[in-house]
Amino acid sequence: MNIFVVNSGSSSIKYQLFRLPTEQPVCSGLVERIGLENSVITHKVFAGEQEHVTQRTLDLPDHEAGLREAVALLTAPEIGVIRDPAEIDVVGHRVVHGGETFAATTVITKEVKQEIKRLFPLAPLHNPANYLGIEVAEKIFPQAQQVAVFDTAFHQTMPERAFRYALPNSLYTEQGIRVYGFHGTSHKYVAEQAAQYLGNPAAKLITIHLGNGCSMAAVDGGKSIDTSMGFGPLSGLVMGTRSGDLDPSVVFHLVSQLGYDVEQVSNLLNKRSGMLGLTGASDMRDITKALNEGDPHAELAYDLYTYRIKKYIGAYAAALNGLDALVFTAGVGENDALVRARACQHLEFLGIQLDEAQNQLRSKQLREINTPESRVKVLVIPTNEELEIARQCRDLLASASYNALS
Repeated sequence: MNIFVVNSGSSSIKYQLFRLPTEQPVCSGLVERIGLENSVITHKVFAGEQEHVTQRTLDLPDHEAGLREAVALLTAPEIGVIRDPAEIDVVGHRVVHGGETFAATTVITKEVKQEIKRLFPLAPLHNPANYLGIEVAEKIFPQAQQVAVFDTAFHQTMPERAFRYALPNSLYTEQGIRVYGFHGTSHKYVAEQAAQYLGNPAAKLITIHLGNGCSMAAVDGGKSIDTSMGFGPLSGLVMGTRSGDLDPSVVFHLVSQLGYDVEQVSNLLNKRSGMLGLTGASDMRDITKALNEGDPHAELAYDLYTYRIKKYIGAYAAALNGLDALVFTAGVGENDALVRARACQHLEFLGIQLDEAQNQLRSKQLREINTPESRVKVLVIPTNEELEIARQCRDLLASASYNALS
Protein backbone atom coordinates (compact mmCIF):
# COMPACT_ATOMS: atom_id res chain seq x y z
CA MET A 1 0.00 0.00 0.00
CA ASN A 2 1.50 3.35 -1.09
CA ILE A 3 0.63 6.03 1.48
CA PHE A 4 1.66 9.61 0.77
CA VAL A 5 1.70 11.68 3.97
CA VAL A 6 1.17 15.43 3.59
CA ASN A 7 1.67 18.12 6.24
CA SER A 8 0.58 21.39 4.65
CA GLY A 9 1.58 24.64 6.36
CA SER A 10 0.82 28.26 5.50
CA SER A 11 3.85 28.54 3.19
CA SER A 12 5.28 25.02 3.20
CA ILE A 13 4.51 21.36 2.51
CA LYS A 14 6.24 18.43 4.20
CA TYR A 15 5.72 15.01 2.68
CA GLN A 16 6.81 11.37 2.93
CA LEU A 17 5.97 8.30 0.89
CA PHE A 18 5.59 4.94 2.66
CA ARG A 19 5.21 1.59 0.96
CA LEU A 20 3.60 -0.33 3.81
CA PRO A 21 4.10 -2.82 5.37
CA THR A 22 7.70 -1.52 5.14
CA GLU A 23 7.85 1.33 7.64
CA GLN A 24 10.96 3.04 6.31
CA PRO A 25 10.01 5.95 4.02
CA VAL A 26 10.74 5.57 0.35
CA CYS A 27 11.28 9.31 0.01
CA SER A 28 10.60 12.57 1.85
CA GLY A 29 10.58 16.22 1.02
CA LEU A 30 10.04 19.79 2.11
CA VAL A 31 8.65 22.58 -0.04
CA GLU A 32 9.42 25.99 1.50
CA ARG A 33 8.59 29.64 0.81
CA ILE A 34 5.47 28.90 -1.23
CA GLY A 35 4.09 32.13 -2.64
CA LEU A 36 7.38 33.94 -2.02
CA GLU A 37 10.45 34.58 -4.14
CA ASN A 38 12.98 31.78 -4.43
CA SER A 39 10.81 28.91 -3.27
CA VAL A 40 12.87 25.83 -2.38
CA ILE A 41 12.08 22.14 -2.64
CA THR A 42 14.35 19.55 -0.99
CA HIS A 43 13.60 15.96 -2.00
CA LYS A 44 15.29 12.87 -0.52
CA VAL A 45 15.13 9.33 -1.91
CA PHE A 46 16.19 6.53 0.44
CA ALA A 47 17.87 3.31 -0.68
CA GLY A 48 19.02 1.26 2.28
CA GLU A 49 21.51 3.33 4.27
CA GLN A 50 22.03 5.76 1.39
CA GLU A 51 20.00 8.80 0.40
CA HIS A 52 19.90 10.85 -2.77
CA VAL A 53 19.14 14.54 -2.23
CA THR A 54 17.74 16.88 -4.89
CA GLN A 55 17.29 20.56 -4.14
CA ARG A 56 15.75 23.12 -6.47
CA THR A 57 15.04 26.84 -6.21
CA LEU A 58 12.10 27.96 -8.33
CA ASP A 59 8.93 30.03 -8.34
CA LEU A 60 5.98 28.31 -6.67
CA PRO A 61 3.02 30.70 -6.55
CA ASP A 62 0.73 28.41 -4.56
CA HIS A 63 0.37 25.03 -2.84
CA GLU A 64 -0.84 23.30 -5.97
CA ALA A 65 2.34 24.29 -7.80
CA GLY A 66 4.39 23.07 -4.82
CA LEU A 67 2.71 19.70 -4.61
CA ARG A 68 2.88 19.21 -8.40
CA GLU A 69 6.61 19.85 -8.23
CA ALA A 70 6.90 17.18 -5.52
CA VAL A 71 4.96 14.74 -7.73
CA ALA A 72 7.29 15.55 -10.63
CA LEU A 73 10.20 14.44 -8.45
CA LEU A 74 8.32 11.34 -7.30
CA THR A 75 7.93 10.29 -10.94
CA ALA A 76 11.20 11.68 -12.42
CA PRO A 77 12.96 9.18 -14.74
CA GLU A 78 16.30 9.28 -12.93
CA ILE A 79 15.22 9.39 -9.28
CA GLY A 80 11.52 8.53 -9.37
CA VAL A 81 10.01 6.04 -6.91
CA ILE A 82 6.66 5.67 -8.72
CA ARG A 83 5.76 5.82 -12.41
CA ASP A 84 2.43 7.60 -12.09
CA PRO A 85 0.48 9.51 -9.38
CA ALA A 86 -2.23 6.86 -9.78
CA GLU A 87 0.07 4.48 -7.88
CA ILE A 88 -0.67 6.40 -4.66
CA ASP A 89 -3.38 4.49 -2.79
CA VAL A 90 -3.88 6.83 0.17
CA VAL A 91 -3.02 10.44 0.98
CA GLY A 92 -2.79 10.97 4.73
CA HIS A 93 -3.23 14.57 5.87
CA ARG A 94 -2.13 16.06 9.15
CA VAL A 95 -4.95 18.29 10.39
CA VAL A 96 -4.19 20.24 13.56
CA HIS A 97 -7.66 20.78 15.02
CA GLY A 98 -10.51 18.29 15.03
CA GLY A 99 -12.51 19.87 17.84
CA GLU A 100 -14.78 17.43 19.68
CA THR A 101 -16.08 16.04 16.39
CA PHE A 102 -13.05 13.93 15.47
CA ALA A 103 -11.70 11.55 18.10
CA ALA A 104 -10.13 9.25 15.51
CA THR A 105 -8.59 9.15 12.05
CA THR A 106 -11.27 9.82 9.46
CA VAL A 107 -11.84 9.28 5.74
CA ILE A 108 -12.27 12.72 4.17
CA THR A 109 -15.72 13.41 2.76
CA LYS A 110 -17.50 16.62 1.81
CA GLU A 111 -18.98 16.72 5.32
CA VAL A 112 -15.58 16.20 6.96
CA LYS A 113 -14.13 19.06 4.93
CA GLN A 114 -17.00 21.31 5.99
CA GLU A 115 -16.30 20.50 9.64
CA ILE A 116 -12.56 21.19 9.25
CA LYS A 117 -13.52 24.52 7.71
CA ARG A 118 -15.94 25.25 10.58
CA LEU A 119 -13.06 24.80 13.00
CA PHE A 120 -10.90 27.47 11.30
CA PRO A 121 -11.46 29.95 14.20
CA LEU A 122 -10.00 27.43 16.68
CA ALA A 123 -6.77 26.99 14.67
CA PRO A 124 -6.54 30.02 12.34
CA LEU A 125 -2.84 29.47 11.55
CA HIS A 126 -3.10 25.74 10.81
CA ASN A 127 -6.50 24.42 9.76
CA PRO A 128 -6.84 26.68 6.68
CA ALA A 129 -3.45 25.46 5.41
CA ASN A 130 -4.35 21.83 6.20
CA TYR A 131 -7.65 22.27 4.34
CA LEU A 132 -5.84 23.74 1.35
CA GLY A 133 -3.53 20.72 1.28
CA ILE A 134 -6.56 18.43 1.11
CA GLU A 135 -8.10 20.39 -1.77
CA VAL A 136 -4.86 20.31 -3.75
CA ALA A 137 -4.26 16.59 -3.09
CA GLU A 138 -7.78 15.78 -4.29
CA LYS A 139 -6.90 17.37 -7.64
CA ILE A 140 -3.51 15.69 -8.02
CA PHE A 141 -4.45 12.26 -6.64
CA PRO A 142 -8.14 11.92 -7.61
CA GLN A 143 -8.03 8.12 -7.44
CA ALA A 144 -6.51 8.00 -3.91
CA GLN A 145 -8.40 7.73 -0.64
CA GLN A 146 -7.93 10.98 1.30
CA VAL A 147 -7.63 10.54 5.08
CA ALA A 148 -7.37 13.08 7.91
CA VAL A 149 -5.32 12.46 11.06
CA PHE A 150 -6.02 15.05 13.76
CA ASP A 151 -3.47 16.39 16.28
CA THR A 152 -6.24 16.81 18.85
CA ALA A 153 -7.76 13.32 18.48
CA PHE A 154 -5.41 11.52 20.90
CA HIS A 155 -6.43 13.86 23.73
CA GLN A 156 -10.17 13.25 23.31
CA THR A 157 -9.89 10.55 26.01
CA MET A 158 -9.26 13.17 28.70
CA PRO A 159 -11.86 13.20 31.50
CA GLU A 160 -14.04 16.26 31.83
CA ARG A 161 -12.24 17.41 34.98
CA ALA A 162 -9.09 17.73 32.85
CA PHE A 163 -10.53 19.35 29.73
CA ARG A 164 -13.03 21.80 31.20
CA TYR A 165 -12.22 25.37 32.26
CA ALA A 166 -13.94 26.98 35.26
CA LEU A 167 -15.92 29.30 32.99
CA PRO A 168 -19.70 29.65 32.54
CA ASN A 169 -21.09 26.38 31.16
CA SER A 170 -22.46 28.10 28.07
CA LEU A 171 -18.96 28.96 26.86
CA TYR A 172 -18.29 25.24 26.65
CA THR A 173 -21.65 23.99 25.43
CA GLU A 174 -22.24 26.77 22.89
CA GLN A 175 -18.74 27.96 21.96
CA GLY A 176 -16.60 24.86 22.51
CA ILE A 177 -14.13 26.57 24.83
CA ARG A 178 -12.21 23.74 26.52
CA VAL A 179 -8.80 22.06 26.56
CA TYR A 180 -8.14 20.29 23.26
CA GLY A 181 -4.41 19.61 23.41
CA PHE A 182 -2.01 19.29 20.48
CA HIS A 183 1.00 17.25 19.29
CA GLY A 184 -1.31 14.26 19.74
CA THR A 185 0.19 12.28 16.87
CA SER A 186 3.65 12.56 18.44
CA HIS A 187 2.46 11.76 21.97
CA LYS A 188 0.55 8.72 20.70
CA TYR A 189 3.50 7.41 18.70
CA VAL A 190 6.09 7.63 21.51
CA ALA A 191 3.64 6.37 24.14
CA GLU A 192 3.02 3.25 22.07
CA GLN A 193 6.75 2.78 21.52
CA ALA A 194 7.40 3.14 25.26
CA ALA A 195 4.64 0.71 26.26
CA GLN A 196 5.96 -1.85 23.77
CA TYR A 197 9.53 -1.41 25.04
CA LEU A 198 8.39 -1.80 28.65
CA GLY A 199 6.22 -4.79 27.77
CA ASN A 200 3.40 -3.09 29.65
CA PRO A 201 0.34 -1.85 27.73
CA ALA A 202 -1.04 -0.45 31.03
CA ALA A 203 2.06 1.70 31.62
CA LYS A 204 1.73 5.09 33.31
CA LEU A 205 3.77 7.48 31.16
CA ILE A 206 4.63 11.17 30.94
CA THR A 207 5.51 12.06 27.35
CA ILE A 208 7.50 15.25 26.84
CA HIS A 209 7.53 16.73 23.31
CA LEU A 210 10.15 19.48 23.15
CA GLY A 211 10.64 21.27 19.84
CA ASN A 212 9.99 24.88 18.92
CA GLY A 213 6.52 24.10 20.24
CA CYS A 214 6.46 22.11 23.48
CA SER A 215 3.86 20.04 25.27
CA MET A 216 3.52 17.22 27.78
CA ALA A 217 0.90 14.52 28.23
CA ALA A 218 -0.06 12.16 31.02
CA VAL A 219 -0.79 8.78 29.40
CA ASP A 220 -2.45 5.98 31.36
CA GLY A 221 -2.71 2.63 29.60
CA GLY A 222 -2.33 4.23 26.17
CA LYS A 223 -4.92 6.96 26.81
CA SER A 224 -4.22 10.65 27.30
CA ILE A 225 -5.68 11.82 30.61
CA ASP A 226 -4.17 15.32 30.64
CA THR A 227 -2.00 17.56 28.49
CA SER A 228 -0.28 20.92 28.88
CA MET A 229 -1.54 22.71 25.76
CA GLY A 230 -5.12 23.87 26.02
CA PHE A 231 -7.70 25.67 23.89
CA GLY A 232 -4.83 26.71 21.63
CA PRO A 233 -1.13 25.82 21.48
CA LEU A 234 -0.02 28.67 23.78
CA SER A 235 -0.38 27.29 27.30
CA GLY A 236 1.85 25.01 29.34
CA LEU A 237 5.61 24.80 28.82
CA VAL A 238 7.96 27.60 27.82
CA MET A 239 8.53 27.28 24.05
CA GLY A 240 10.72 28.74 21.35
CA THR A 241 8.64 31.88 20.85
CA ARG A 242 5.50 31.18 22.95
CA SER A 243 5.14 32.19 26.57
CA GLY A 244 3.49 29.07 27.95
CA ASP A 245 1.48 29.43 31.16
CA LEU A 246 0.71 33.03 32.01
CA ASP A 247 -1.53 34.83 34.51
CA PRO A 248 -4.42 36.25 32.40
CA SER A 249 -4.08 39.46 34.42
CA VAL A 250 -0.95 40.19 32.40
CA VAL A 251 -3.12 40.42 29.29
CA PHE A 252 -5.50 42.85 31.01
CA HIS A 253 -2.52 44.97 32.05
CA LEU A 254 -1.05 44.98 28.55
CA VAL A 255 -4.35 46.21 27.13
CA SER A 256 -5.55 48.64 29.80
CA GLN A 257 -2.24 50.12 30.96
CA LEU A 258 0.19 49.69 28.05
CA GLY A 259 -2.19 50.25 25.13
CA TYR A 260 -1.82 46.87 23.40
CA ASP A 261 -4.59 45.75 21.05
CA VAL A 262 -5.64 42.11 20.54
CA GLU A 263 -3.34 41.55 17.57
CA GLN A 264 -0.35 42.99 19.44
CA VAL A 265 -1.01 40.79 22.46
CA SER A 266 -1.29 37.72 20.24
CA ASN A 267 1.93 38.60 18.43
CA LEU A 268 3.74 39.17 21.74
CA LEU A 269 2.68 35.91 23.37
CA ASN A 270 2.97 33.69 20.28
CA LYS A 271 5.93 35.12 18.38
CA ARG A 272 8.07 37.28 20.70
CA SER A 273 8.02 35.46 24.03
CA GLY A 274 9.34 32.13 25.29
CA MET A 275 13.07 31.55 24.86
CA LEU A 276 13.22 34.27 22.22
CA GLY A 277 11.85 36.82 24.68
CA LEU A 278 14.22 35.71 27.43
CA THR A 279 17.42 35.43 25.36
CA GLY A 280 16.92 36.99 21.93
CA ALA A 281 17.15 33.53 20.30
CA SER A 282 14.60 30.76 19.82
CA ASP A 283 16.95 27.95 18.70
CA MET A 284 18.19 25.95 21.69
CA ARG A 285 21.55 25.40 19.98
CA ASP A 286 22.16 29.14 19.97
CA ILE A 287 20.99 29.44 23.57
CA THR A 288 23.26 26.57 24.67
CA LYS A 289 26.21 28.34 23.03
CA ALA A 290 25.35 31.53 24.93
CA LEU A 291 24.97 29.54 28.16
CA ASN A 292 28.43 28.01 27.73
CA GLU A 293 29.80 31.52 27.23
CA GLY A 294 28.35 32.60 30.58
CA ASP A 295 25.35 34.61 29.37
CA PRO A 296 23.09 35.17 32.44
CA HIS A 297 19.98 35.49 30.24
CA ALA A 298 20.64 32.04 28.79
CA GLU A 299 21.18 30.63 32.28
CA LEU A 300 17.85 32.01 33.50
CA ALA A 301 16.08 30.80 30.36
CA TYR A 302 17.36 27.24 30.82
CA ASP A 303 16.33 27.27 34.46
CA LEU A 304 12.86 28.58 33.68
CA TYR A 305 12.38 26.18 30.76
CA THR A 306 13.36 23.07 32.71
CA TYR A 307 11.66 24.15 35.95
CA ARG A 308 8.35 24.34 34.10
CA ILE A 309 8.90 20.79 32.76
CA LYS A 310 9.69 19.59 36.28
CA LYS A 311 6.48 21.13 37.67
CA TYR A 312 4.41 19.29 35.09
CA ILE A 313 6.22 16.01 35.84
CA GLY A 314 5.18 16.35 39.48
CA ALA A 315 1.60 17.27 38.59
CA TYR A 316 1.18 14.44 36.09
CA ALA A 317 2.76 11.85 38.41
CA ALA A 318 0.04 12.82 40.88
CA ALA A 319 -2.70 12.69 38.23
CA LEU A 320 -1.52 9.23 37.13
CA ASN A 321 -1.17 7.97 40.73
CA GLY A 322 2.22 6.58 39.86
CA LEU A 323 4.76 6.59 37.07
CA ASP A 324 6.50 3.92 35.02
CA ALA A 325 8.47 6.08 32.58
CA LEU A 326 9.30 9.56 31.39
CA VAL A 327 9.65 9.88 27.62
CA PHE A 328 11.61 12.73 26.00
CA THR A 329 11.03 13.32 22.29
CA ALA A 330 11.21 15.85 19.39
CA GLY A 331 14.19 18.02 18.42
CA VAL A 332 15.15 19.38 21.84
CA GLY A 333 13.93 16.38 23.82
CA GLU A 334 15.95 13.96 21.70
CA ASN A 335 19.15 15.99 21.43
CA ASP A 336 19.60 18.34 24.39
CA ALA A 337 21.23 16.41 27.26
CA LEU A 338 21.33 19.49 29.50
CA VAL A 339 17.56 20.03 29.25
CA ARG A 340 16.94 16.39 30.19
CA ALA A 341 19.42 16.55 33.08
CA ARG A 342 17.96 19.71 34.59
CA ALA A 343 14.38 18.58 34.11
CA CYS A 344 15.11 15.34 36.01
CA GLN A 345 17.28 16.89 38.72
CA HIS A 346 16.11 16.39 42.34
CA LEU A 347 13.30 14.02 41.36
CA GLU A 348 14.75 11.05 43.24
CA PHE A 349 11.72 11.11 45.55
CA LEU A 350 9.64 10.06 42.51
CA GLY A 351 12.04 7.24 41.73
CA ILE A 352 13.75 9.12 38.87
CA GLN A 353 17.54 8.75 38.68
CA LEU A 354 19.37 9.85 35.55
CA ASP A 355 22.58 8.19 34.36
CA GLU A 356 24.81 11.11 33.37
CA ALA A 357 26.95 9.09 30.97
CA GLN A 358 23.97 7.52 29.20
CA ASN A 359 22.28 10.91 28.99
CA GLN A 360 25.24 12.33 27.05
CA LEU A 361 25.13 9.66 24.34
CA ARG A 362 23.47 10.44 21.01
CA SER A 363 21.49 7.92 19.03
CA LYS A 364 18.61 7.76 16.58
CA GLN A 365 17.28 4.72 18.43
CA LEU A 366 15.08 4.36 21.50
CA ARG A 367 17.33 4.35 24.56
CA GLU A 368 17.28 4.34 28.36
CA ILE A 369 19.14 7.12 30.16
CA ASN A 370 18.25 6.16 33.75
CA THR A 371 20.47 4.34 36.23
CA PRO A 372 19.86 0.63 36.90
CA GLU A 373 18.53 1.60 40.36
CA SER A 374 15.95 4.05 39.02
CA ARG A 375 12.38 2.87 39.74
CA VAL A 376 11.15 5.02 36.83
CA LYS A 377 12.55 4.50 33.35
CA VAL A 378 13.74 7.63 31.55
CA LEU A 379 13.52 7.07 27.81
CA VAL A 380 14.56 9.04 24.76
CA ILE A 381 12.36 8.04 21.81
CA PRO A 382 12.69 9.73 18.41
CA THR A 383 9.23 10.76 17.30
CA ASN A 384 7.92 9.93 13.85
CA GLU A 385 4.64 11.71 13.22
CA GLU A 386 4.62 10.89 9.50
CA LEU A 387 4.95 7.15 10.17
CA GLU A 388 2.20 7.39 12.80
CA ILE A 389 -0.07 9.08 10.24
CA ALA A 390 0.68 6.33 7.71
CA ARG A 391 -0.05 3.62 10.29
CA GLN A 392 -3.33 5.22 11.27
CA CYS A 393 -4.38 5.47 7.62
CA ARG A 394 -3.55 1.80 7.08
CA ASP A 395 -5.37 0.69 10.23
CA LEU A 396 -8.46 2.73 9.40
CA LEU A 397 -8.76 1.37 5.87
CA ALA A 398 -8.22 -2.18 7.11
CA SER A 399 -10.86 -1.87 9.83
CA ALA A 400 -14.15 -3.72 9.73
CA SER A 401 -16.11 -0.49 10.30
CA TYR A 402 -14.59 1.13 7.20
CA ASN A 403 -15.10 -1.97 5.07
CA ALA A 404 -18.73 -2.19 6.17
CA LEU A 405 -19.31 1.33 4.88
CA SER A 406 -17.44 0.82 1.60
